Amino acid sequence: MEAQACRGGPVAIVGGGNSAGQAALFLSRSAVVHLIIRGETLGSSMSRYLIDQIERNPRITVMPRTLVTALIGKDQLEGVQLLDIRTQQTAELAARGLFVFIGAQPATGWLAGQLAEDARGFLITGAGIPDDELDDAGRMPLFLETSRPGIFAVGDVRSGSVKRAATAIGEGSMAVRLVYERLQATGTAVADPPRAGGDGRGRTPL
Repeated sequence: MEAQACRGGPVAIVGGGNSAGQAALFLSRSAVVHLIIRGETLGSSMSRYLIDQIERNPRITVMPRTLVTALIGKDQLEGVQLLDIRTQQTAELAARGLFVFIGAQPATGWLAGQLAEDARGFLITGAGIPDDELDDAGRMPLFLETSRPGIFAVGDVRSGSVKRAATAIGEGSMAVRLVYERLQATGTAVADPPRAGGDGRGRTPL
């Protein structure tokens, strides 16, 4: 939908990682793309196969050593103001759309350190949890299970996730089964989960 809204006009993308590169290639099908990065090149943060495609694409321009400092427009975006980090000179760039891919900060502060986190604050799950951070050192955490037994994490908040909606949905579905396995292990759940076609009260006819 965003690509359709920007069709025909220039768009600006901020970020030098794989997500930004994939977005640039996708949007270049229908618009001229300006890829704005703080660094000297894409080589330090983007996969080589994406860089090669971007360099061969005449509809994508990479703008290194550049920051977006302001948005221009009244009722809708008309452009962005740019700052050249090296020369400290500013310039304006026409843009019908601005897409920002500069990473994410997990909203895990409310947990107050009760679950194991990586250096960036994302929740560590499964076999990746250090032994000294497990609440129950004698129990191996399930895939998607956090350092506290019975608490699971899925989607973007999980350390090592690929940050995609489809992946988060898949992990959510998987977590349902894992929760049941944990309940079985503790003796809380019955041997078999309820199946569809019962009498409406959780019972299945023989």
